Amino acid sequence: MPVSFAEVARIWRDWDLQPHRVETFKFSTDPQLESKIRDVVGLYLDPPQNSVVVCVDEKSQIQALDRTAPLLPMRFDQAERRTHDYMRHGTTTLFAALEVATGRITADACHPRHRNQTADQILAKADRRKGRCRP
Repeated sequence: MPVSFAEVARIWRDWDLQPHRVETFKFSTDPQLESKIRDVVGLYLDPPQNSVVVCVDEKSQIQALDRTAPLLPMRFDQAERRTHDYMRHGTTTLFAALEVATGRITADACHPRHRNQTADQILAKADRRKGRCRP
């Protein structure tokens, strides 16, 4: 029994199916995972007195792209427009620090390598923003 493309598309839409979208995940095999999670969540929920809990993460392999022509600004009757062409400038890494209690984020980008010093720099930057600069 033949089924048309339109019929398949209608069924997918009616049932909110999006088979073209795929997400992946990985289960941890660490036997101490539960205790580590409890430690971290415990810090978030009940931080030590006179302390600031900061969560730091990195997003690596971000493509550094640049448009080959300037953007055409939005006008009353047109949306902003840009070319599809771009130049590649390698990859970069974004580091971000989230102050858990306040939701304040400190971010730093454009790091060509992953180094311990970079994590130290983002923590120092977050510390300066709080006005607690230490030597």
